[in-house]
Amino acid sequence: MTARILALCNQKGGVGKSTTTFHLARAAVQAGRRVLVVDNDPQGNLTSIAAAEAVDEDQAGLADALSSRAPETIRDVIVPGVWPGLDVVPTSGVTLGYVRDELVIAGAGREGRLRQALAQVIEDYDLVLIDCAPSLDQLTINGLTAANAVVVVTESKLFSANGLSQLLDTIDNVRAYYNPQLTVAGVIVNKHEEQTVSGRTWLDELRKAAEGRGLRLLSPLVPKRVVISDAAEAARGLDEWGSAEATALGAIYTDHLAVIEGAAS
Repeated sequence: MTARILALCNQKGGVGKSTTTFHLARAAVQAGRRVLVVDNDPQGNLTSIAAAEAVDEDQAGLADALSSRAPETIRDVIVPGVWPGLDVVPTSGVTLGYVRDELVIAGAGREGRLRQALAQVIEDYDLVLIDCAPSLDQLTINGLTAANAVVVVTESKLFSANGLSQLLDTIDNVRAYYNPQLTVAGVIVNKHEEQTVSGRTWLDELRKAAEGRGLRLLSPLVPKRVVISDAAEAARGLDEWGSAEATALGAIYTDHLAVIEGAAS
């Protein structure tokens, strides 16, 4: 079975893309999926929590698989993840940033390098999750070009609401020029503060912006809870954390995964 490929995106940093990718991967592994996560962010945050062993700065990773100057394929750089059924295409050090610069000046076909790389392993997995960089650069465009669907990860905050339109314009451009089948599987709202006026106000703005583009805000919203980031930083699933609150929060990601996979099929 060919894997579904989902790109998790937002040009704004700090909205929780890597944490969301990690917890969605956990939900997929629990459901018996064979999962590959791709750390398409030069910061390498996903690698630090999802890889079973520490990845050295000079270890081959996604940068090598994307660069025309390196011999490695994506199969060469995959490392085991923290759970059985999870593999990781890692990023560490500064090399992916260099490859991003290489792609800026590369010629025809630069937008499809990640899609070509993943084609080698697409039959080995049920689900591929691409954690994109917090920018709308060539790395993110490669992620969008490789994906079947996009998951927008955002917050109910001023700058997140304002940036949603720009991100959706980029998705439209990728659909027009590189990936006509690309869809938006949904919008995940992270760190929501239901009890604050600001949280409710900007949630309304996000909802209006999403509905205006025919998009779905996934429900339930992900509340602002420290255990979500704590579990990820400890490389543990919420179901492994040992508290009733964490287990209930983990169920949110299970629900989101079911909706996302249905929209991407």
